[in-house]
Amino acid sequence: MKTHKDLLVWQKSIALVTEIYKLTNEFPNHEMYGLVSQLRRAAISIPSNIAEGAGRKSDKDFVRFLYIARASAAEVETQLIISENLGYLQSNKNNLKEELIGISKMLTALINKINKRIKE
Repeated sequence: MKTHKDLLVWQKSIALVTEIYKLTNEFPNHEMYGLVSQLRRAAISIPSNIAEGAGRKSDKDFVRFLYIARASAAEVETQLIISENLGYLQSNKNNLKEELIGISKMLTALINKINKRIKE
């Protein structure tokens, strides 16, 4: 790996953040400091933690930040479900949950790969 930007999981999570921002622009104004803010911050946390962990240059630190990124993905998924329940999103037009599942799986695979390398 050259930098975190070479990781497909980082690239996909950046695309997710962009979609979250576009999506939340359509939320009601009264959610600006509630669900919109929380959803955006949690989404931004995913690629940010991947980048920070990669920048630490220690496999153990990298894994720790990947776990945080994966937890943020679960947080975003929860907030998308809440958004659907409140009628801000239509579930049949929302493929972001599938994207999040894919990102989470990629994070898990990367965690497992690095952990295996640490044990060698």
